[in-house]
Amino acid sequence: MADDTKPGMAKQARHVYGPRPVGALVPAITRPAFRRRAPAAAQVLADWAAIVGPALAAVTAPRRLSAGRLVIACAGPVAMELQHLAPELVARINAYLGQATVTALGFVQDHLPESLPASPPPPSSAAHAAAARAVKNLPEGPLKEALAALGRSIHTARPARGRKLSTPGAGNA
Repeated sequence: MADDTKPGMAKQARHVYGPRPVGALVPAITRPAFRRRAPAAAQVLADWAAIVGPALAAVTAPRRLSAGRLVIACAGPVAMELQHLAPELVARINAYLGQATVTALGFVQDHLPESLPASPPPPSSAAHAAAARAVKNLPEGPLKEALAALGRSIHTARPARGRKLSTPGAGNA
């Protein structure tokens, strides 16, 4: 194939017209996202409870992973226990990732949230009935099932979060 670049023009600066494979576009699209957070770091942050177990996940949180050093936030007394567990934690994290990504752990004292939000209650029979009425005229299929599930979720009573709102005439002052 002949080189059709103009004199003084670099081959990389030449624009290619016409269809290109999607795979050729992926690096340019993902590079900014991976510059902010590496895929391994994102996976550790997302799957922390599955990696370390619910007991440790309740008192720790990963903060950042850079140059093989994972920084974990925890309460003061937990840090000492984690230092003793460090070799095992590093092995568990690397086994989960499938490669030796973490080589050292660092600990920072930080306030962690008290607990995760409670899971929603199961839909009541009234929520099932209301959802069934709403989608009764739709044809059978995945769309009807998805809309029925959405309806059950909407009609399910949720526990109140945050502060209570005052109601008129209830004697709130």
